[in-house]
Amino acid sequence: MKYFFILGTNPTLSLAELTTVINHGKFSLIQKDIAILECAEKIETSVINKIGGTIKIGSVREEIDSYAVKDILNSIANFAKPEKIETKFNFGISFYGKIKIHPVKSAPQLNPTKSVRSNSTGQEAGIPLRAELFHGVNLKVLGMKLKKLLKESEISSRWVISKEPTLSSVVVEQNKLITDRGVEIVIIQFNKKLYIGKTLAVQPFKDLSFRDYGRPARDSHSGMLPLKLAQIMINMSGARLNETILDPFCGSGTIVTEAMLMGYSNIIGADLSDRAITDTRTNIEWIKKNYELPITNLNLNNIDATQISKQIKPDSVDAIITEPYLGPQRGRFDVSKTINELERLYSRSLSEFNKILKPGGKIVMVWPVFCGQFKNIFLNPDLNDLKIINPIPENLQTNIFIKTTVRQTIIYGRELQKVWREIVVLEK
Repeated sequence: MKYFFILGTNPTLSLAELTTVINHGKFSLIQKDIAILECAEKIETSVINKIGGTIKIGSVREEIDSYAVKDILNSIANFAKPEKIETKFNFGISFYGKIKIHPVKSAPQLNPTKSVRSNSTGQEAGIPLRAELFHGVNLKVLGMKLKKLLKESEISSRWVISKEPTLSSVVVEQNKLITDRGVEIVIIQFNKKLYIGKTLAVQPFKDLSFRDYGRPARDSHSGMLPLKLAQIMINMSGARLNETILDPFCGSGTIVTEAMLMGYSNIIGADLSDRAITDTRTNIEWIKKNYELPITNLNLNNIDATQISKQIKPDSVDAIITEPYLGPQRGRFDVSKTINELERLYSRSLSEFNKILKPGGKIVMVWPVFCGQFKNIFLNPDLNDLKIINPIPENLQTNIFIKTTVRQTIIYGRELQKVWREIVVLEK
């Protein structure tokens, strides 16, 4: 069986997470943001609800060497029809590959009796006044021929389109393209071959937004770990659901609450700040109420990370996942002074983590990268015998699309940010 995964804005980080969560079969990265999995067993696509770095999961139904519309259409026809013809059937087409845009004076319309426009909401709106081509194949022609084919089978259909060659997960979900009432056809170009398949699941954007903006305790001044990144880091730890995980800089509890939702049953949250512990408790109760979670073995304590071994037993924690204080995020500040202070904090904390972490246990930690006009400045804390490991599987480490630092870490950030995140995976 073959599956495709459309990765997020940081494909290297997404792949590091994905290959940790799904550790059977063989992954290949065929485009910057597309991974293919070959495996003998069926995967549960519901996994997308617990991984932060994957936008879409789908099955590859066929691989063809032809770029002819009739051959592509024949392949699509094998899976693009509804099992029951009870209501209007929605379909959309997403193409991942090289697109050539050719403007045209006029274009055929789905309904020649009226003039309509394309829009970005995914509603059927006729043909945009341009032809989108890949290797000479017109995607609009393909869509029209599929609509005609469905009509010949007495299936009333609605073609979902957008201004882009790919449909967003929002459009896919809102137009029911992953239900029995619709389908998103995905065409992926790889060398001279086309992978043709259908989307099975998309990232739960509504739920993520609800948790991000709905949680009652938010500390935007100190900076908050994005929910998706928290999921990614938890998954990259490789910790099993019954093992003990720790966030020693829990802040407002993003890692703690996401771990609860992912099914972890032994969680420790700690922070030196009284407000952080209060905020975490508030958010935990909100999560429990809204998601009806069972009682979890969860402990929250005011603990200084640089003295944490005084309150947590040696060799008792399976994984540590955390984002410590990253330094000032706004305004002017002395970078050299900040770096010296953070390196002392991180070095002392890592020494303590080494004491409480089980042999073979992992730490997934954020270190700040200070972005300067001419160069980026990285931290170099004392690792205290811990070893930085490359989170990318060995067979993919030389892939041209994989971007890691010289010390085998992954950078996460956006343009114009003064401080980026370096995702560091350490092992005892």
